[in-house]
Amino acid sequence: MKQSPLHTHHTQLGATFEEVAEWEVPVQYGDVAAEHRAVREAVGLADLSHRGKIRVTGEDRVKWLQSIISNDILPLTPGQGRYSSFLTHKGKMLTYFRVYMQTDTVMLEDVGEIGDTTFHTLRKFLLYGTKAKMENCAETWGALLVSGPKAAQVIQSAFGVDVTDLIPVNFVTGQIGGSHALLVRTEETGEIDIEVLLPVSGLVAAWTSLLEAGAKFGIKPIGRHALEALRMEAGIPKAGPDLNEEIVPPEAHLEDKAFSLSKGCYPGQEVVARMDTYGNVRRHLVGLVLQDSTVPLKGAKLFSGDREVGWVSSATYSPQLNNVIAFGFPLRDFSAPDTTLTVDIDGIRHEAKVHALPFYTGS
Repeated sequence: MKQSPLHTHHTQLGATFEEVAEWEVPVQYGDVAAEHRAVREAVGLADLSHRGKIRVTGEDRVKWLQSIISNDILPLTPGQGRYSSFLTHKGKMLTYFRVYMQTDTVMLEDVGEIGDTTFHTLRKFLLYGTKAKMENCAETWGALLVSGPKAAQVIQSAFGVDVTDLIPVNFVTGQIGGSHALLVRTEETGEIDIEVLLPVSGLVAAWTSLLEAGAKFGIKPIGRHALEALRMEAGIPKAGPDLNEEIVPPEAHLEDKAFSLSKGCYPGQEVVARMDTYGNVRRHLVGLVLQDSTVPLKGAKLFSGDREVGWVSSATYSPQLNNVIAFGFPLRDFSAPDTTLTVDIDGIRHEAKVHALPFYTGS
């Protein structure tokens, strides 16, 4: 199993771990509610180094990516980013990532934990003669997430870099611990989210600097359980549980975010264009609030009466709502807010009410 270069530091801070996409990832540091509260009220620090990261270089890098991914990256200039996906020819989502445009490199970062899926998927389309090179940076680059109302102040104090005017998904560059780093405004928790992407050689120094700079703000290390609650409260789907081959992008409300209808042909383009033209989206991503404390597993079936109408993609306990919340994909006729459905959990039906996303709007 793979480990972050910060694994020893997480252990010293009292972390417990679980396996996620062949990585050993911190789950919590002893108090999930305190971690959640730190991000909502002050600042938290998470290690996302297990996420997939790819660097694309070569003179055809933009032209090649433009021809296969679902969004239009031609207008991007260095320092700008954009969400995109890669689709099957039937329009289903294989992967979902952010694209960061640099002067001589394009970097892709997965939004979710799906291992090397993006790298292996895109590599199949890198045809002989294309002047582009893909580098799998999953283990050579790290990623730290600084989240909360005080995130920008912590970044400024730790690295002397001003990120206050960044809009999602843009970035600035800087030197951190002797390494060239990208500081990106991302969307992970519904608060101010700043991600630091840098070679692993600078990861320990960056982590240490952030903890020291954030001490006066009450910074806390944040594990996967708190991050799941935060991102779901903010209504943010991710690759893996929510965005996968079971759905097409319009079903997850990714219009104007992850795919283009005007850039020209790419795999799956005809399917999403037809959905836009005829308005025939079959199901919709919705929030669900469960009426008891049982957390359903991914894939739990949704019912309206005795009719099966969809499934649950993610679920967790929300400290903000003091309730179990979930993302689901019911048929569109059952996706309006306040619609009452039931979730099958171990053969028992549990009531769930459709809730508009996001559940919570942060700072």
